[in-house]
Amino acid sequence: MARFVPSAFSRRRFLSAVSTATVPVLFLSRVRSVFGRRDENGSVQLEPTPAVGDDDLQLTPEETAGPFFRPDSPAKTNFREPSVTGVPVNVSGCVLDRRGKPIAGALLDFWHADSDGHYDFDGYRCRGHQFTDANGRYLLETIMPGLYPSRTRHYHVRLQAAHGPILTTQLYFPGEPRNSDDFLFRRNLLLTMRGAKEGWNATFNFVLKTS
Repeated sequence: MARFVPSAFSRRRFLSAVSTATVPVLFLSRVRSVFGRRDENGSVQLEPTPAVGDDDLQLTPEETAGPFFRPDSPAKTNFREPSVTGVPVNVSGCVLDRRGKPIAGALLDFWHADSDGHYDFDGYRCRGHQFTDANGRYLLETIMPGLYPSRTRHYHVRLQAAHGPILTTQLYFPGEPRNSDDFLFRRNLLLTMRGAKEGWNATFNFVLKTS
């Protein structure tokens, strides 16, 4: 369940949640397919995590959760279920602290509208939580969300490192006509996109407070 852990939540319980809510082998194979590239021998070479610098990184901006959040989402990294149709998007990246160090076991809870701009309140379509791997990486296999009145296209996400505060924010798509009219839109929450109409790879690195 994706109830976000308060500061008093014990490290033992948090790490137990990580170990039971993820499937390391399957997760690593999916991470490789998105983050990695194959060398001349066919072996997957993973992209390095961002380098640690001397200066503090800027924290990821906070945004409203809106009216569509539901607690207790299932552990799920793939939203492309049979009932979910739309243009495929793989969202990936790292969760880092302010010094640029990857945060292992960080909790991410994603939710978004389906391709028709509707949120599921009867079940958990396009909703789920996951934990970063040992290198602070996450991967969400999902679709392009649809539009609905007054909002541009976006994903919602809530994040938390063990014992750290909760960050609620949103991710946006470059080149969307509605970006300029959405009062919540922030340019520093834009995804980096590559791909085509058949499917997209989107990346974003989050920077969290850890205490």
